[in-house]
Amino acid sequence: MTARILVIDDEPIAVKNLAYALRKNGYDVTTRESGTGGLEALQTQSFDLILTDLRMDRVDGMSILKRALETDPDIAVVLITAHGTLDSAVEAMKAGAFHYIAKPFRLDEVRSIVANALQLVQLKRENRNLRSQVTNGLHTHSGLVTQNPIMLRLLDTARQVAATDTTLLISGQSGTGKELLARYIHANSRRSQGAFIGVNCGALQEDLLANELFGHEKGAYTGATDARPGLIETAHCGTLFLDEIAEMSLTMQVKLLRVIQEREIQRLGSQKTIPVDIRLITATHRDLRTEVAIGRFRQDLYFRLDVVGLNLPPLCERRDDIPLLAFYFLRKHAIRMGKEVDNIEPSALSLLLGYFYPGNVRELENLIERGVALARDNQLTVAELPTALAEKTLPTLPDTQDTLPTLADREEEYIRYVLEHNDGNRSKAAHVLGIDRVSLWRKLKKYGLDTEE
Repeated sequence: MTARILVIDDEPIAVKNLAYALRKNGYDVTTRESGTGGLEALQTQSFDLILTDLRMDRVDGMSILKRALETDPDIAVVLITAHGTLDSAVEAMKAGAFHYIAKPFRLDEVRSIVANALQLVQLKRENRNLRSQVTNGLHTHSGLVTQNPIMLRLLDTARQVAATDTTLLISGQSGTGKELLARYIHANSRRSQGAFIGVNCGALQEDLLANELFGHEKGAYTGATDARPGLIETAHCGTLFLDEIAEMSLTMQVKLLRVIQEREIQRLGSQKTIPVDIRLITATHRDLRTEVAIGRFRQDLYFRLDVVGLNLPPLCERRDDIPLLAFYFLRKHAIRMGKEVDNIEPSALSLLLGYFYPGNVRELENLIERGVALARDNQLTVAELPTALAEKTLPTLPDTQDTLPTLADREEEYIRYVLEHNDGNRSKAAHVLGIDRVSLWRKLKKYGLDTEE
């Protein structure tokens, strides 16, 4: 929408010059030649920015500033005066003025200040709207917060398949919210009243994982003093979520395949089979097809798991969600910590928008949680964010259309970037990129970046 600007000055020539210059830039300009007329305009119309003379008869610029901020806290007010002193400038800024211009002013300076002021107004209003949406629960889906079109289509697909008992494979980089999506599917399924059991396959050794999943009978091994049902049994009539399924050993993969095929289990130390009725959802940050190709994952199990695949995009591909997520986490952690932090400084939000988030949504939440913990008042500022954040902003694309890079160029550039920020550590780089070391090695070979013999 066209920005609406109110110009107030008791010098008709100043009003005329300012109005002409601003209209030439495409703004909707209303003019008044007295402070009284300015107040009347504020009562009947809404504006994004006010340019007002400081010294006027009866109603001065400070009065205009006070009334404007009472009417709309997000409005920007720029004061203009021929009697510019440091004291009056400081007083105006303390009272909430965006900027202070001394006469005789330069039109290019005015245009620059107006553009910056309107950008701030837009950010303030977007922030207020986001806070309202988060408070009212808009754009939240069982913990998944999004307004991104790709994510909304993904959630629509998830709702469709939730009504069935189809086995699902969720893929995506670490920190993208794979377990949240699994819980969302469970909550929208006919099994929603049953248990949701989540297991991280990469967090347990093979024997411990087998014991956790299948349970054991009394005396099955030293220390098994009592019989204990496994998590698969516990998930009966509910949903079993196996995270990081690619980390499961080949031996355990055979046992899981049997559960899927036979719909029954055997506890450790028992010959008796127990029927189970579960919905299976698995997740991984690796490419299972690559894992199958190099012999680390069974092909028959892969086909059983990937009946319907859902891929969660990294946060850098859904940057329109960053402000919404930031305010969601701000509210969440402010409530948890008992702090009245309800706003994010525009410059801080701009810094968050420019970061590339190798840790995805989880990393953004950690940054906001840190900011809330350090915040001294009701606003999270740049001072509460890590200083290293500004040094790790996402490289930007060139503006000239005829020099746009290919996808391969961007991939090569990003791989270089991630390697540099991980001091050449390929395991860490592969983790950030969401691929395995073998896939990374192939890409390094492809782009001639493999310097190791």
